[in-house]
Amino acid sequence: MSVDAVRLSDAELDAAAARLEDASPEAIVRWAADTFAPRLGFATGFGVEGCVIVDLVATLALPVDIFTLDTGLLFPETYALWQRLEARYGVTIRGVRPAQTVEQQAATHGDALWRRDPDACCALRKVAPLAAEAAKLDAWITAIRRDQTPERATARVVERDARHGIVKVNPLVRWTTADVWRHVLARDIPYNPLHDQGYPSIGCAPCTGPVAEGEDPRAGRWRGQAKTECGLHAPTSAAPISIRPHAPSSAGDPS
Repeated sequence: MSVDAVRLSDAELDAAAARLEDASPEAIVRWAADTFAPRLGFATGFGVEGCVIVDLVATLALPVDIFTLDTGLLFPETYALWQRLEARYGVTIRGVRPAQTVEQQAATHGDALWRRDPDACCALRKVAPLAAEAAKLDAWITAIRRDQTPERATARVVERDARHGIVKVNPLVRWTTADVWRHVLARDIPYNPLHDQGYPSIGCAPCTGPVAEGEDPRAGRWRGQAKTECGLHAPTSAAPISIRPHAPSSAGDPS
């Protein structure tokens, strides 16, 4: 039976996190479904970790609402993977889209906002749409791992999501990259072919590039900028980003 996640005390969340710390991802997603369904969602960006969780949810036939933040800027390979996963597992992965299309955003804020102000672009195309979805949920499942970024290093299996005011469940948080790929290859789980072309971390096409051997796996995200996160997993609620409307000029786009 679903519970109201807002009413779970910090002590209850701490106890659940401790109890599930050494549990398998299967056990963790089962616990999440038993505790929070039907107000439980999984937001996937179609990274290899997300494909693992789609496989778990579908194989276990769990009542989890699977959705993706379709920014309109994903790689063609990502859109193709979306279709492959739906066909393989017989599931529907909802596309959650921003308030504005890419063209509408360009008309309002100028072309290629992701180059001039990537934080603002992420806020419009990813953070705000997720916040709207989170308002409908008691908990959401993510595919984050502790070894991905410094910001994720302290993530727990179960924790309170301060940004959205709900519970966050991270079934793969203890896994390494090797653990993920071992599972994917053993189960023949579909994954993005860009991973085989030097893209260990894949986001929107304009903000993602390949990574050289020896580089940090997320070095290809927002390369050249002091940015490693889109903001979805920020630990606290962020202040609204003020974006100055774009004024068309005969001088053209300064970006």
